[in-house]
Amino acid sequence: MVNLDLIHNRKSVRKFKSTEIPREDILELIKAGTEAPSPKHQQNWHFVVLQNRDIINEMAEIVTKSHENIGALAKNEKDFKKHMSVIKYYTSFKNAPVVILVYACEYDMIEYKILKENDAPKEVLDVLVSPQSGAQGIGAAVENILLAATEMGYGSCYMTGPTHAKTEIENLIGFNKEGYELMSMISIGVPDENTPPKPPRKPLEDVVTFID
Repeated sequence: MVNLDLIHNRKSVRKFKSTEIPREDILELIKAGTEAPSPKHQQNWHFVVLQNRDIINEMAEIVTKSHENIGALAKNEKDFKKHMSVIKYYTSFKNAPVVILVYACEYDMIEYKILKENDAPKEVLDVLVSPQSGAQGIGAAVENILLAATEMGYGSCYMTGPTHAKTEIENLIGFNKEGYELMSMISIGVPDENTPPKPPRKPLEDVVTFID
């Protein structure tokens, strides 16, 4: 039977040792990410690596403030508490020695251009963009990085939540690449001891349908 332990053993890790990660290891992880498939092979990704402790801590403060500002808009206590309950997950990257910010540019869809130039109705254009092909390519690259990290003995955590503060984050780090925007981030490091176990997955019968 094929050994898929690498996939099954991967889990999100949010507590890390202070051990530094060699640059060559970081580059090896990102190289694995770039081996991912992407729609029309556009490879619409760019990776920004943060290791400066002061910047990472300030980024966590920015995300916290943004999160609190959104929470203040909640119309009831239940929504406020639910929103604020995830802040510890959104800022868990502050414990990591390395944070990789994942950027993406717009996916160039020729069929969208053709149909739009021919005044296709909005509902037809919406069907084309609904798969979010560009984002799917980014997700594939991130998964490669996560699996490579597991294979190399590192822990990792994939996050999209903190991007509600993307403008403030971009201003903090001073990164600007025309046409690209922050999509997600990955915290990486040597896992701390006694990290929580991997949460259970839905049973296959709930997520698989065979059509004969």
